Formats: sequence, structure tokens, C-alpha cells
Amino acid sequence: MKRTLCMLLLFAALLPGRVFGREPLRDGAMPIEAPSAILMEQETGTVLYEKNADERMTPASVTKVMTLLLITEDLEAGKIRKEDLVTASRRAASFGGSCVYLEEGEQMSVDEMLKCIAVVSANDCAVAMAEYLSGTEELFVERMNRRAEELGLVNTHFTNCTGLFDDEDHYTSARDVALLSRELMKHPLIKDYTTIWMDSIRGGSFELANTNKLVYWYPGCTGLKTGFTSKAMYCLAATAEREGVAFIAVIMHGESADSRNADATTLLNYAFANFSLCSLRPEADLPELPVEMGQQACVPLTYGGESRALVPKGGAAAEYALSLPELLSAPVAKGQQVGTLTVTLGGETVAEVPILAGASVARIGFWGLFKKLAGSLIGL
Repeated sequence: MKRTLCMLLLFAALLPGRVFGREPLRDGAMPIEAPSAILMEQETGTVLYEKNADERMTPASVTKVMTLLLITEDLEAGKIRKEDLVTASRRAASFGGSCVYLEEGEQMSVDEMLKCIAVVSANDCAVAMAEYLSGTEELFVERMNRRAEELGLVNTHFTNCTGLFDDEDHYTSARDVALLSRELMKHPLIKDYTTIWMDSIRGGSFELANTNKLVYWYPGCTGLKTGFTSKAMYCLAATAEREGVAFIAVIMHGESADSRNADATTLLNYAFANFSLCSLRPEADLPELPVEMGQQACVPLTYGGESRALVPKGGAAAEYALSLPELLSAPVAKGQQVGTLTVTLGGETVAEVPILAGASVARIGFWGLFKKLAGSLIGL
């Protein structure tokens, strides 16, 4: 026998990759000029638009999203510190393209190196950091590829940490860049660097201006990385946040910096105009469930899955049905699914949120049962 509690809320949850059953918009749905692009909500990973999103392409300096991720992860893990000094090798100092003209033997803090990579896409600083973290760029690139595999980036392979070289074995896709950007943006620390518009190094003698012009003029822009080579053309991973919801727009192989920025703006404007996040945690607390033959009489409950869902703005009301058994039989394991919160919209099931045991409850033993019975008899 089950008891069902129904609650009416303003919004409903979604199945992965969908918003109330809506499939991602495809090519032709919006005037996107670039040959490959994707629009993703940052927290849930929901894809709202895609165009040739899995096509392998040369990423140029968008490569450095992975370089930035590995540096940031090492910082947060305590393996390196912002104040640590990094010495530029002859090889690092030899790099051209976007750079800050490091000299061999010049020392710069991790903090300044990270700022130079994030703001001006400094190739020399990227190589210097790769050597600092792994000994050589080659070993760092191996680490980049291992991390890409861990993140499930199936259309990504790196041969360098900068993206400066148009190697045919150095590639990624719009979807993989979005997933990688999403992982990087899980670390709030990176926004201290990617949101910088103007700054300087070397005591103010060398000025920095962000290569991502959206940081200056697009409201809520939080980054993330531009790229250009003659083969890769104009690439961009753009991130922005407003009113608690963040989106990632990736543009690959745009014809110009202006068209690249225009495409990203079109995607982000569409996202902010049409979608928002809502909580999947009702204000009412979940009840406790009684446990038969347990060492504790009841077990607390918790929600599983995502805590928020992407929803269309102005959406209709949805019905939530909480389905739980009358009681559980011991033993109960922490994290064990014991019920379901079913979300329906217009009669269609759009999400099933697992309800989990919040603690373990062992089965009562013989002596425990004996004492319990004895206490019951004494109470009589």
C-alpha cells in the first residue's frame, strides 16, 4: 500500500536534454552563420540549440579552456599556490602569437600566469605553466587527453596546450567545448580572471586587454575563451549569467570576430529571453518513514538527482506526486531509493525524481528484539 502526496508547483523538471519534451533547436531555427555551434545551460547541461555540434574541428586557442581547467584544479587541490613563482624556459619564451613576451629565466607568479592566459590568451604563459605542472608540455598534453577522456569528450584530442598549431590530430567539437567549459565554470575561481576587461602585469608596465569583447559589452558575461588561426578561423566559448541562470554558447570556425560575437549574442539572448531555472526541492520537508525490525524506528529521506531544472519562462503549472511506501523493512542502506517524485505536465511524465534513504538502518538482532519485547511487556 502506498500513500501519494500531490503538490502543485509553478514549474516542472525535465528529462536530460529536454525542456518539457522540447527537443533542442536545430540548424535553421536561428540565424547562426558559423558552421558549428551549440547552446547549453550550465548547471543542468541541457542543450537548447545545436548545429553540427559533433563535427571535429580545429579549436585554436579555445584549447586553453582545458589548460585553464587543469591549472584551476591544481590550485583548488592545493598542489600549487597563486603566489608560487614560475620560471620561463627558453622554449616557453620562444612562443609567438598571442603572448606577453616572456624572457628566458623571467619569473612570474601563478596568479599572473593564469591572468595572462585567461585575458590575452598568452601562449608563452600556457607553455610555462604546462612545464611547471608536468615537467614538459608533452607530459601536460597527455594529462589534457586523460582529462578529456574522463569528461567523456569523445571528439577531442590534443597535441599541444595552446592551440597555436593547426595539427590535424589536434581537434575538438562544439559540444565537447561546451562540456569542457561547463566543467571549468564549476570553479568560481576562474571568473576572477575571465571577467577581467583591462589589467596589467610587470608592475603596470605591460597592459592587458581581454580578447573576448563580450566581457566588456554583453551584460552578465563571465568569459570564457576566444581563438583564431587561419585554419580554425574565429572560435569562441562564451559564458554569461543573469538572475541565477548561466548559459554557454560555443561558436566554431566563424568567418570573422564580429560574426562570431554576433552568433554567440544571438544564442545567449535567446536563452535568457526564454528560459529560467526553478528549484526541484519543495518548501515542505520530506517525511520520515517508519522502519520495521530496524534498530531505529524511522529513517529520514532525501532527494536524489538534480536540485534545479531548466524551464520555459511563463510555463504552465505542473503536478507533483510523491509516492512512498507505508513503511520499510530493515536493513535500509543510505542512498537506497525508497520512493519517487513524479512530475507530470498535461498528463505527460516529464521527470521522476528519486527519493532516497538519508541514513542506514540496521536490522535489529535477537537480543535487541528480546530487549524491545521485554521493555514492551514491562510497560504493560
